[in-house]
Amino acid sequence: MQVILKQDVSKLGFKNDVVKVRPGYGRNFLIPRGVATLATDGNLKALTEVKKQQSFKEEKLRKEATANAEKLTGLELKVGAKVGESGKIFGSVTSIQVADALKKAGFDIERKNIEINGEAIKQVGSYTAKVRLFKEIASTINFEVVAE
Repeated sequence: MQVILKQDVSKLGFKNDVVKVRPGYGRNFLIPRGVATLATDGNLKALTEVKKQQSFKEEKLRKEATANAEKLTGLELKVGAKVGESGKIFGSVTSIQVADALKKAGFDIERKNIEINGEAIKQVGSYTAKVRLFKEIASTINFEVVAE
């Protein structure tokens, strides 16, 4: 079964992609939730028109994302967290705190586009995260968790 995605779906595809999925997944999950539509002839023709119009906008966004990726490569972030006496963090540092630190540094990146490498961060130290800026454009940032 082929469907047209209406929004980005992790590990499946991006918005306006035509993907092949199992019939049950398409009928029972993607289509009822409004995430995808059936890839009929009429919908595919409409999709080609939409893609023509969006190609110019995507090129502009791609250039902007590559420029931001270069800026993010050398960036060192400091994320503050409440820490106990032994250096252990109360709770854990998540992508929300990393997104806030990036916002303070001048980069407006949504938290869903930030993937922290490894397990949950529960200690003070240096870590890395992968930031997805555009479809295939990603950058790796280094950040340090410090005590507040």
